[in-house]
Amino acid sequence: MNKTISKTHILVVGGGFGGVKAALEASKSGLFDVTLLSDRPNFHYYPTLYHTATGGTARQSRIPLAELFENTGVKVKIGSAVHIDKKKKIVKDADGHVHMYDVLIMSLGVVTNYFGIEGLKEFSYGIKSPEEARRFKDHLHNQLTSDGKPDLNYVIVGGGPTGIELSGALSTYLREIMAAHGIKHRTPHIDLIEAAPTLVPRMSKGIQKAAAKRLRKLGVKLYLGKTVQGATAEGLTVDGKPIQSHTIVWTAGVSNHPFFKDNGFTLNERGTKVTVNEYLQADDGVYVIGDNADTKYGGVAQTALYDALFVVDNLEREARGDLMRKYEPKQPIYVLPVGENWAAVQWGNRNLFGFVGYLLRNAADWIGFKDLQPFWKATKQWATEFDNEESCPQCAKALGAKAPDII
Repeated sequence: MNKTISKTHILVVGGGFGGVKAALEASKSGLFDVTLLSDRPNFHYYPTLYHTATGGTARQSRIPLAELFENTGVKVKIGSAVHIDKKKKIVKDADGHVHMYDVLIMSLGVVTNYFGIEGLKEFSYGIKSPEEARRFKDHLHNQLTSDGKPDLNYVIVGGGPTGIELSGALSTYLREIMAAHGIKHRTPHIDLIEAAPTLVPRMSKGIQKAAAKRLRKLGVKLYLGKTVQGATAEGLTVDGKPIQSHTIVWTAGVSNHPFFKDNGFTLNERGTKVTVNEYLQADDGVYVIGDNADTKYGGVAQTALYDALFVVDNLEREARGDLMRKYEPKQPIYVLPVGENWAAVQWGNRNLFGFVGYLLRNAADWIGFKDLQPFWKATKQWATEFDNEESCPQCAKALGAKAPDII
C-alpha cells in the first residue's frame, strides 16, 4: 500500500522583497507547500516611491500579490501577524485566524518611527506606500492651485536615500504643476534636514560629498547635524529655531516591526534587530531575514533578496539530506538617484556618478522586477517608470499623464 508523503509546509510572513522572494523560490522545487501571509494585498516596490510621489504612476511602485504568485501554487493569505506559538507552530493574525507551519520565514519589514517628536505624526507626510505618495502628491497640487499665494517652503526630514531622492525630484515636479496651470514660476525653497553630520552615513565619503554637491546645485538647502524637536501646521522646530512650512515630509525614522519584541524574540544589544545564528535562524525552524535580522548589510532590498535565496537553498539542502551552508553577508550595490538623469553608484570600492549612474539605476530597477517576475512581466512593469499619472484633468492633459489607478 502506497503512503502519501506530506510536504514540509513553509509559512512566509511578510509581503516585501524578502517574503515574496522566499515564497517564490520555495514554490519552485516541488519539495514544499508554501503559504504567504501579508498585511496587504500588494507588493510595494520602495525604490520608486519617490517618483510615484512626484508625478509617476502608482503602478510602478505596486504589484498585486495575486499577480506575482499566479500559477505558482503559493497560497496567499491577507492578515497582520500578531502572535506566535513556537511550541504549537502556529501564527495568529489580528483577525484571529490561525496559520500553521513546519518552517517559518519572517520578513515583516520596518515601521515608521517618529521618535516621540511632538506633532510629527499629525503634521507630516510620508511616502512609504503608494497611498502615502498619492496623498502627498495631491497635497502639492492643491496647495499650489487653491489660492494665489501658495507656500513654497518644503521641508524634508531624513538624509537617507528616500529623503535625497525626493529632494532631488521635487522642484522639477512643482515646476511642471505650475506650468500646467499657467501659474507664474516661482522658485521653491526646499530644505533637507539630517541629524547625522553627513548624508547617507552608510555609503562612502565620495558618495556623501557628491550627493550633497548635487543637491546644492539643484537648490536644496542642507541642514546636517540638526535635530528636529517638534512640528506644527506652520512648520518645524530644529535645534531650537523655527523653519516655516506647510509641507513637512518625514523620511528619517524606522524601527523594527513590533511583532518581534511583542513575542519575545531575542534582540541585539540596541533592541533594533532580531538576533539570528549562522543560518539566519532565530529559533528552531524559525528564520528571520531582511530588515528584521541583525546582519551586516540589512536594511536594503538586495540583502532581503539574498537572505531569501540563502534560506530556501538551505531548506532544500536539508530536505535532500545535505549539509546546510553558513551565512556570508554580501555587500550590496548602492544606487542613489539625485534629480533628473543623475545618480551616484557605490559598487564595491568604485564610485560612479552622473548619467552613467542613472543608466545603472534603470538597469537595477529592471533586475529588481526580474527577481520577482518573468521576463516579459518584469519588462512591462519596468516600463511604467516612464509613465506619468495625475488626478487633475488639467495636469494630465498638459503633462500627457494617465488617470490614476485604483489603489
